[in-house]
Amino acid sequence: MADINLKGMGVALVTPFKADESVDYEALGRLVDYLLQNGADYLVVLGTTAETPTLTEEEKDEIKKLVITRVRRRIPIVLGVGGNCTRAIVEKLKHDDYEGIDAILSVVPYYNKPSQEGIYQHYKAIAQATELPIILYNVPGRTGVNMTAETTLRIAREFKNVIAVKEASGNITQMDDIIKNKPANFNVISGDDGITFPLITLGAIGVISVIGNAFPREFGRMVRLGLAGDYESARIIHHRFTELFSLLFVDGNPAGVKSMLNMMGFMENKLRLPLVPTRITTYERMREVLNALRIKC
Repeated sequence: MADINLKGMGVALVTPFKADESVDYEALGRLVDYLLQNGADYLVVLGTTAETPTLTEEEKDEIKKLVITRVRRRIPIVLGVGGNCTRAIVEKLKHDDYEGIDAILSVVPYYNKPSQEGIYQHYKAIAQATELPIILYNVPGRTGVNMTAETTLRIAREFKNVIAVKEASGNITQMDDIIKNKPANFNVISGDDGITFPLITLGAIGVISVIGNAFPREFGRMVRLGLAGDYESARIIHHRFTELFSLLFVDGNPAGVKSMLNMMGFMENKLRLPLVPTRITTYERMREVLNALRIKC
């Protein structure tokens, strides 16, 4: 199993669409270049923010190939490989091509609402199906079930290729419990931009960020300052983004960040149903905040 450095700011890539809802590969290439030029530490491809459930298998393959080709091994690439059918994920891990992929991010099974034992057995099957490093992803707001600190730690201790958890439970006490009791080779990554700064002060190693699509340099700087122990400087940047954090998610993800990227000229403000763009009121307030940030950043 190859070593992968997940310290810093990973970016959960969006999938740009054209007006006709086809994938805008040209816009995706420009976005990847922008993130490389502005200090993203690694990229997460085909996660929640990519609207992955709405993509065909062919589109997923094209997106994966484009990002691998564009990155050219300069930074690590994490690929989302998750679902609520354990057998299907195991088959995918055994038979798909992972050349150019440094780790996988696998979400807690959604909709089925497994027990903690079910979650453990799910990840056990995944860990045994691949040599790739695995990042667990706990996001109860989307999956309908919370993976407890006890289950996370049990998985972390038993499977050496499970190297981290992306924690988006919103429960700081739970995250702190994991950080406090985790094995040395396992790390906690923030799955929520808004709590990244406080989580770093507790011992998290960074974030898989949504806002990083639009502000890789500025948000990445906050993460690096926090990791260096310069909490005062990091807190100033954190507070500068506070209103934007809420605006980005008030109408759902990735609607908010796509509105922001549209304002910045990167892509059409287009999502695939059942997701829709932000409300006009959110869009206009976001524009005001963006203008203010451009002055300050």
